[in-house]
Amino acid sequence: MINSPISLAFKNCEKEKRPALLTYTVAGDNTKKKSLEILNSISSHADICEIGFPHNTPIADGGQIQTSSYRAIKNGIKMKDVFQIVEKFKNKNAKPVILMGYYNMICQYGENKFLKKCKKVGVNGLIVVDLPWPDNKIFAKKCKKNFITFVQLLSPTTSNLRMRKIVSDSHEMLYLISMLSTTGGKLKVSPKKILKNYDKIKKIDKSKNLVIGFGITSKNISSFKKADGCVVGSEICKKISKSIEKRQNPVTNVSSMVKNLRTKLL
Repeated sequence: MINSPISLAFKNCEKEKRPALLTYTVAGDNTKKKSLEILNSISSHADICEIGFPHNTPIADGGQIQTSSYRAIKNGIKMKDVFQIVEKFKNKNAKPVILMGYYNMICQYGENKFLKKCKKVGVNGLIVVDLPWPDNKIFAKKCKKNFITFVQLLSPTTSNLRMRKIVSDSHEMLYLISMLSTTGGKLKVSPKKILKNYDKIKKIDKSKNLVIGFGITSKNISSFKKADGCVVGSEICKKISKSIEKRQNPVTNVSSMVKNLRTKLL
């Protein structure tokens, strides 16, 4: 999928000689309306918008994203609402959208029905945290048939042999988990060590876009300028939480924060 919206987003960033900025927010946090407003607001600064579907047992998510998910669930957000938010966003916005979540929700919805709906509302990519390679091979092929990029995950403990197989099997984007942690954990590994791992993966196939996520914040993001992309999620969710606590507008606060993140990648 050489000319997919995700590929084109990375190509545009390459022309500007900077990494892509990928933002993560939870659909429906803290309301459906506010969630959409936040997405519309940050899209002018972000290159790709990751949207999480709320889950009550998020095994890979740290406290900040869990809090966002629980707020959305408490407000009654269902999968149909997630699709509705994506559809409304895509009707007015060309920025690529990657849905991120857990396989049991896709399974409950029905794989084929889920992918058909993704295609209809304008989802460009999928990250399924608990569906690792090679268990995801059949599902990844289904994604490709629906013109949806399936994003493979790589961790610091992935063996060289496994790494090569995952890269070979992947679509145009890969996601490097920076460290052994849930999302939002303090960066326990030096950027230098993370980038060494990054370089090792990148050498396998330079044509694949490789992003770094987990522990990326406004304080350390400028250390990862050589990456194809950086993902910031927990810090954004934290900003939403603090805005709600202080009775401030999360839309304004998050938009300002994402604008600042973009500046640090220039």
